[in-house]
Amino acid sequence: MSSPLPALDRLIDTARVVSLPLTTRFRGVDEREALLLEGPEGWAEFSPFLEYDDAEASTWLTAAIDFAWHPRPAAVRETVPVNATVPAVAADQVGDVLARFHGCRTAKVKVAERGQVLGDDVARVRAVREVMGPEGRIRVDANGGWNLDEAEHAVHALAEFDLEYVEQPCAQVEDLVELRRRIRYLGIPVAADESVRKADDPIAVVTAGAADLVVVKVQPLGGVARALSIVAAAGVPAVVSSALDTSVGLGMGVALAASLPELSFDCGLGTASLLAADVTDDPLVARDGRIAVRRVVPSPELLDRHAAPRERREWWLERLRRCHAVAQER
Repeated sequence: MSSPLPALDRLIDTARVVSLPLTTRFRGVDEREALLLEGPEGWAEFSPFLEYDDAEASTWLTAAIDFAWHPRPAAVRETVPVNATVPAVAADQVGDVLARFHGCRTAKVKVAERGQVLGDDVARVRAVREVMGPEGRIRVDANGGWNLDEAEHAVHALAEFDLEYVEQPCAQVEDLVELRRRIRYLGIPVAADESVRKADDPIAVVTAGAADLVVVKVQPLGGVARALSIVAAAGVPAVVSSALDTSVGLGMGVALAASLPELSFDCGLGTASLLAADVTDDPLVARDGRIAVRRVVPSPELLDRHAAPRERREWWLERLRRCHAVAQER
């Protein structure tokens, strides 16, 4: 960010830490914690996952400050199409999960869950196809959970379900390059997520020939403007996604999706439907498969109701202090 950071005291003065229950266990947690803060442009979210170190988490803080203190880019659309997200649930729970995503024509299905086997993934994706029918679009996300040979085997096992693409099947860029070569004849594209948001050079995965498209998220990439520049430099289609944010954080992703010149894929911004509670009375959930482009204002009553316990608030405020110091040094 070119302009100075706001003073730490100003961030702390408006900071609200919430803990929101999930409808389904996701990424190994049953509650999602987030710190919300307010600046001249409105509210923003700072919610790096708990295991992320301060260097990585400080980029998420930069994104929150950017959104709360600087105007959003001009929008070129009023609504954004979104996908349903299916956690690594048992096949018989798929119908209940998809029912939460009103009108969504695309489903992203989590696979390669630790403690599960490929048979679980096949059963889950088969159930999604049965619910959505032949016209539905299915993409799978392994979060880098397979090695090269496992990924090749898994893609072959799942190919019968007509995959839109496979997201981050392997963690290493060189494995993605080889996997693309091996599965090219299947016509299933490879998307990069972690290889974009966790890399020193976010477009290196594209330069290496390891991805057909990129998944971009506002918080991990440091803000809407930086994410826009990464998409432009990558020169391949982009999918805007989120990190299981509150509706405030999802609004940051919506601002990015609304300002992209091209939006070829449904966005992973409908995850408020995985929350059993939110910070606003009008959450950003799918209606007819789309969400409106708007800035979310949290409800004071809901902020109070879902306030995190005192020790968790202090944990997040201390993290805010550390990340602010890291960001200032950059």
